[in-house]
Amino acid sequence: MHHNYRTQMVCSTQISFDLEGNVVHNVAFTGGCNGNLKAVSKLVEGMTVEQIEGYLKGNLCGQRPTSCADQLARAVRQAYDEEQKGA
Repeated sequence: MHHNYRTQMVCSTQISFDLEGNVVHNVAFTGGCNGNLKAVSKLVEGMTVEQIEGYLKGNLCGQRPTSCADQLARAVRQAYDEEQKGA
């Protein structure tokens, strides 16, 4: 299922991705640090929600309490949990 997540407190404004079970595909960030976020998208391709959380959850950007990577971890967890409730 395709998901769009509106980010908070980061330069990127949105993260879109597909979720097949707990496996994440086609991650794309709108805005933010283009090169870095393209790299993150490639690196997480085919990872599970749990793997993404393990690597990226809690990563911070400067003085902010989050980062684009942390927002991705939050986004995939939220989407997965919502899909499970609807199943």
